[in-house]
Parts: sequence; C-alpha cells; structure tokens
Amino acid sequence: MASRRDALLYLALAAVWGTAFPATKAALADFPPVLLGGLRFTLAAVLLFAVAAATGRSLRPRGPGDWTPILVGGVFNIGAHHALLFAGQDYVTSAVASTLLGLVPVLTPAVTAVFRPDESISARGVAGVLLGFLGVVLIANPDPDNLLRDVGVWLVLASAVAWVAGAVFTREDAAALPGLSLQAWMLAVGALALDAVSLLLPGQGLAAATPTTESLLWVGYLAVIPGAFGFLVYFRLLHRLGPIEMGLIEYVIPPFAAVFGWLVLDESLAPSTVYGFAAILAGFLLVKWRHVQRYLRQRIDGTGPPSAD
Repeated sequence: MASRRDALLYLALAAVWGTAFPATKAALADFPPVLLGGLRFTLAAVLLFAVAAATGRSLRPRGPGDWTPILVGGVFNIGAHHALLFAGQDYVTSAVASTLLGLVPVLTPAVTAVFRPDESISARGVAGVLLGFLGVVLIANPDPDNLLRDVGVWLVLASAVAWVAGAVFTREDAAALPGLSLQAWMLAVGALALDAVSLLLPGQGLAAATPTTESLLWVGYLAVIPGAFGFLVYFRLLHRLGPIEMGLIEYVIPPFAAVFGWLVLDESLAPSTVYGFAAILAGFLLVKWRHVQRYLRQRIDGTGPPSAD
C-alpha cells in the first residue's frame, strides 16, 4: 500500500462492497437485477455530480485524457461487469458467482503483464494470489457438479473479464478533470448502459418492480455507500495502487460479505468460512511479504517509525 491512509481506505472499500452482496440480495426481493443496478448507479452518479458541483469542481470533460477513463471505466467496470454479472446470477448461485469473481486477482496480473509491463508480481505473490483464491472457494463453497453446466457460468466469467479490462485500461494520468468529477461521469456512463439493458431484457424493466419501503431503503443504501462512496474510493486507489493490488480486493470482500450476511440477514457461517478467512489472510501476507518483513524489522530493531506500507 502507498500509505496508511490507502490501507484504511482499502479495508473500508472491502467492507462496504462486502455489505453490497447481502444488501443486493435483500433489494432483489422487489426489483429485477439489471433494473436494480441501473437505479443504484443512476442515483450514485447524481449524488457525485451534486457533490462535485457544490464543491466547485469542473464537470466538463476536455478531450481524450478525460473521455478515455470515463468510457473505459463506465462501460467495463460499471455497465458490462454488472449487466453480465446480474444476468449470470439468474442461472447460478451466489456461491458460484463469488468463486468465479475470485478469478479477478488471478487474471489481472496476466493481463497487466501484457499491457502494463511496468507493473509485475513476484512468484511469492502468485502463490499468495492462488492461496487467496482457495480461501474464496472455501467461503463460497460452490457445488462442483453444477459449476460448468450452464450459460450463467460463462456470463459471470465474462463479467470478471470485463472488470479486469476496466481495471487494467482505466488510466487517469492524462485526465484534466478532478477525480470526483471523473468518477461521477464513469457512474453515469455505466448507469446508462445498465438502463439500456434493462429496457432490452424481458422482465428487467420498471413494470417488473414491486417496491416496498424496505427495498427502497436498500436501493438508497446501495447507491450511496457501496455505489457513490465505494466506486469513488476504488478508482482513486486504482490510480494510486494499480490494477494488480486492486484486483486483490476480491479476496477481502467475501469475509466482510459473510459476516454482514450473518449479522443482518441471519445467514449461517460454516466452519469452511473460517478456514477461508485464514487462507485469504495467509495469501495476503505472501503477496505483501516484503512489506511485512520491513514492518517487523522496524518494530523489532527500533530503527524508526513503522513503514507506512
């Protein structure tokens, strides 16, 4: 991590995105999935635009430096990823979807090595990534007999690929707009894509929604916390930490999702969930081993304040 603040933001992002899974499950009782995604990101975009305008930030994109990350992040990370994921979840269980999304940290280093060779991961880091994936599998506990039997698997895999593409190719180095405005535009582009898909897919339009006070509150929560706040933090950290480091967040999310589901929705925590937590923690220690060593050496030797890493 670049700083202690980034580390705290990273954990906060994993926590709020972890709550999004059970919150989405609660909201889906009254909203079709693609419509829910469109509403969530439309509200989130409106909120970020309002904050950007109220704080005097520029809102007008000025050339390829702004439009490229807006379109790439909006189309891939928001629109395509969520449309494919929601469509896939009509066919597969949440456990299978979680496991397949756990491939994001595995795919990201391979794609990054080709298109962004300035970033790399060590052999120890690769072992940590694979150990983290094992942890996700233990927490999700999918049924292997049903893992590759239907189109839903390929839709969720495509959503993972879309996420990786967005992470690797969304670069803000040449952007003139402030970060908050860029993220507002990204969410707006993604929301428009999801709204268009909801109109085209049968059973995904407004006519299929039966909103209640509780489900509307969940939609508001998803828009503000995992939506506006979550993606604002994600794209800020992606700019500072790079796609490989941010891909690993898919391993930190499942423990928070499991605990939140247990606390709020009375979902059970199986013993395999605890083992999954341990595997993910061990995987992270392997990935960040150089920083862990430096921190422990400074603490033991008293050579200075602990590293921000």
